[in-house]
Amino acid sequence: MNRFRNSMISDGAFLLLILCCFISIVFTAGNPDLYIQNIIFLNAAFLIAVVTYFTTVTTGLILNILFIFGYGTYTLYHTVVVGGVINTQNYFWLIMTPMFTVSTWMLTLGNRQLQQENEQLKKANESLATVDAKTSLKNTLSFQNDATVFMALSVRYHIPLTLMVLSVKYWDEIKRMIGEEQLMEAVQDLSKMGQTSIRTNDSLYLLNKDNPMWGMLLFTDRPGANIVIERLRSRIDERNRTEFAEKYRVELILKIGAVEYHHEEISSPLEFIASAKKQLEFDV
Repeated sequence: MNRFRNSMISDGAFLLLILCCFISIVFTAGNPDLYIQNIIFLNAAFLIAVVTYFTTVTTGLILNILFIFGYGTYTLYHTVVVGGVINTQNYFWLIMTPMFTVSTWMLTLGNRQLQQENEQLKKANESLATVDAKTSLKNTLSFQNDATVFMALSVRYHIPLTLMVLSVKYWDEIKRMIGEEQLMEAVQDLSKMGQTSIRTNDSLYLLNKDNPMWGMLLFTDRPGANIVIERLRSRIDERNRTEFAEKYRVELILKIGAVEYHHEEISSPLEFIASAKKQLEFDV
């Protein structure tokens, strides 16, 4: 409902601004004798509108008051001293200039509200999304949901469950050596390699995208996880000697840590991650 209201304000203000421009142009062109004077007032109206757009409506109203005061003084002088007659010309710009300001302010208000709503929707989407858009991997939110279920299954059916976490050694240094685009390609390549190294009933998660860290929930015990670790190390070594050496000009070395789930020691998915991350410190 708010989005519809903001759209109506923005669209209505835009149409009002176009209408004001059309009326002002027709009025200016309709009186050749006062063409220069009308052009000056039209430019003043546009200038106040532009200032209002980039500042606030208060600034626009103050400028309009100054304009009305100045124009009123000019009209009074023209009437009393010169002997001119007050006609439509004298009232037109007193009405049209504030109309430009109001329509511009409404347009700015509507656009800003739409931008704020768009930012809020983006933040809400990021917080609720369970899949990373670029790598198509499940994220931390999805991990918490899945891990809660897997941990309960592990206890109930006595199925061994191991969490393995992976990160890239010297990532901060690598970021300084290759560009942002290649960084994301490296994350995607490593993610694909991780997906092909696990079984279909195991799950891979991207736990941190900025300083890449992946998590793998494996239905196996700690010795079984060692097999996956060796398989990963073998594949990364092979890729470093061939594709990665040519593509990134640096070696991508994985740090791997793993911990088996025991319900007496680990009570939540976040604690599960913390326990696995501690194991990374021993992989030097």
